[in-house]
Amino acid sequence: MNITLIATHPHPSPQAVPLACAFLQEALLADHALQGTITPRIAEFFLQDEPARCAREIALSSPDLVAFSVYVWSRDHAVAVARELRALLPSVVLCAGGAEPTANPAGLLDEGVFDFLVRGEGEGALVQAVRVLSTGGKPDGVPGIVLPGEPAATLPAPLDLDSIPSPYLSGRLDPTVAGGALWQLSRGCDFACSFCFDHKGSGGVRRFSMERIEAELRLFARLNVPQVFVLDSTFNKDVKRAKEILRLIRKVAPGIHFHFEVRSEFIDAEMADLFASITCSLQIGLQSADASVLRGVGRGFDRDDFVQRAFLLNQCGAIFGFDLIYGLPGDTPALFRASLDFALSLYPNHLDIFPLAVLPGTRLFGKAQALGLQHLDAPPYTVQATPGYTAEQLAQAGRLAAACDVFYSRGKAVAWFNSVAAAVRLTPSEFLASFAAFLGERAEADIAEEEIWGLQRTFLEKIFRERKKAKLLPLALDLADYHHHYAAALMATPPTPPSPKQLRSLDPLKQPLSLAGSTTLARFNYEVLEILDAGEPDLTEFTSCFRPTGSCAIIYPAHGEVCTESVSTPYFELLQALDGIQAARQLCRRVGLSEEEAREFLEFAIAEGIVQAAIPT
Repeated sequence: MNITLIATHPHPSPQAVPLACAFLQEALLADHALQGTITPRIAEFFLQDEPARCAREIALSSPDLVAFSVYVWSRDHAVAVARELRALLPSVVLCAGGAEPTANPAGLLDEGVFDFLVRGEGEGALVQAVRVLSTGGKPDGVPGIVLPGEPAATLPAPLDLDSIPSPYLSGRLDPTVAGGALWQLSRGCDFACSFCFDHKGSGGVRRFSMERIEAELRLFARLNVPQVFVLDSTFNKDVKRAKEILRLIRKVAPGIHFHFEVRSEFIDAEMADLFASITCSLQIGLQSADASVLRGVGRGFDRDDFVQRAFLLNQCGAIFGFDLIYGLPGDTPALFRASLDFALSLYPNHLDIFPLAVLPGTRLFGKAQALGLQHLDAPPYTVQATPGYTAEQLAQAGRLAAACDVFYSRGKAVAWFNSVAAAVRLTPSEFLASFAAFLGERAEADIAEEEIWGLQRTFLEKIFRERKKAKLLPLALDLADYHHHYAAALMATPPTPPSPKQLRSLDPLKQPLSLAGSTTLARFNYEVLEILDAGEPDLTEFTSCFRPTGSCAIIYPAHGEVCTESVSTPYFELLQALDGIQAARQLCRRVGLSEEEAREFLEFAIAEGIVQAAIPT
């Protein structure tokens, strides 16, 4: 029996990993009753792939059963591919499982293309269904299986997670292919937020064994996987276990970047230090900063406690961001702006902001009409109007969210954003609303990463002049420029430094040199080291204490950090003139440096990886 498991990804990315299908494949292959009778394979597609082409590719392997893993965002694509496939292979059995069929089975069966659906964990239900199908039967009565015209099946009993073989440890799922791995340490959620489906029918939180976790982690480290996305709804709910895993990561895989979803209330000083001791980023579900709005969706909120936990993360240098949702029951544009101001006051490294989605199967879905939530009946199920928002106000909130993402998150403005907004006497949300107006009709997707720095500078020039703060503009531009260059250096790979023996054999004045690709040369209006010493400066106070005398800086990665050197103009111009062709001795006279001064400086620059030379072998 040929079985094709379909994974559809939103777009190519390090998260485009068919983990759900890989779990199903392992469960099918491990079932003793099916051994030797089935051949399961995984086929991967993207939302932009034309459904007819996908169907033709699937049909090439002549499958007997095709199982689609379906989420909110992939529902329509899965249905379209299934229709095309039905036309090509009329006798093929088509089924779907995953979050969308589990939450909204009736809606998916109404499409008339699937022979049955799998609700809940598929590793148990699908295996049982395949057993029945392999003997020529129909999988009616199998726990978790829904057939057309029948009532939605109850969810199957939760599985012992370690009974599902690891697709990573079996070698059937390569964690290096997409440039990242999805890592599931547990299933289920201890919380019952009314807008979320994660806690439904999960039997509480079940966790994979530490032995399995360690084995997978050591595999990731051995294969040099660059980043790992941890899928747990709340990684740090079990504080003791979370700390044990973090210590293991620090020991086994210090070079991998990890992404975690966490709750703030479980972060203590030790955990914050552990997060800071590894390469990772945290996502914290704030959703709203209004306690009454959060109570309305089943969440508690202690404002002072949240501030204190964020302080612990900032104090130790951990990287973190917040989620915000606009359009929740009881939310209004004013409350959303206040939540945005609160979130930005805590210096998150990024904000992810979404409109409320009223998802089938959630408690909120059942109360939507009573709460006055008008929403799309099909994916993505987002609100269209609420008692607190008109349709236009929701659109405005969306534009504000996009402006925040471009200017603050993608623009890497965390270190200077609040200072600059305060300098023009605007709240963070007012500042971003002005930036949204500046962007006009441009969609966020139309703005390339390399364009953002220029947009920030142009907007700063505009807003500072409009607010009659032109005197402060040079410093604002210096802050934007420095942190742009800092972020670039942070991501750059420095050259391998020469050995002491190689350095001794090198005459930097005779050999052509060139600036390393990881080095940035930048001019500033103020002395750059005074700006850095000021930390997060009050722009008015700083400009009253320092004059804009100008400075030249070298910004580069070395010794595991970003270094900034302020140099005089002749040294700066010497570096600018290095072209990899002329020897430095020819350039000294042009920039006004003696050979002795140039030699000492260039020896330092080569040792630091600021410039590169062809090292003799």
